[in-house]
Amino acid sequence: MIIFRLLLAVFMMTFALLAGAFVSHADHTIYLVRHAEKAETSNPPLTMKGSIRAKALAEFLKDKNVTNVFSTDYKRTLETAMPTAKQASVDVVLYDPRELNLMKGQLLLARGVTLVVGHSNTTPRLFNLLTGLDHKDLEEHQYDRIYTVKMLAGNEISYGIQYLEPRTP
Repeated sequence: MIIFRLLLAVFMMTFALLAGAFVSHADHTIYLVRHAEKAETSNPPLTMKGSIRAKALAEFLKDKNVTNVFSTDYKRTLETAMPTAKQASVDVVLYDPRELNLMKGQLLLARGVTLVVGHSNTTPRLFNLLTGLDHKDLEEHQYDRIYTVKMLAGNEISYGIQYLEPRTP
């Protein structure tokens, strides 16, 4: 199984690199967020504050024509992703947070506008994989970051961090 995953990851990364040589990425924007505020239980759902933040995220993305939504398979991430997925009439596609290189390959193949919902450690790490930067993991109380990566023509990228209200310290 491990060998299969490695071969699949290598294939997808190779295909993404080859596809990048022939296809312009100018129409591809990736938004990466950590799940919203969560309850303090095992596999916790969102709190009321978290549900409000998830709806605010959907509102932020409303006019951006989201075409893909990815989430890990946890209540808090799925509940964060669902308002945007419903609004965009797309399914939430699950990804394994332990396979970020594989997820990077999927994102390099995607087109349009993509939302990826992850965790305090996986979201900055995936951003780092896409940009070559070295952002640290988020603090436990930080839920407001929206990492943005835009694929431009010629395999160039632009990136930034925006903040969703209400801000967290």
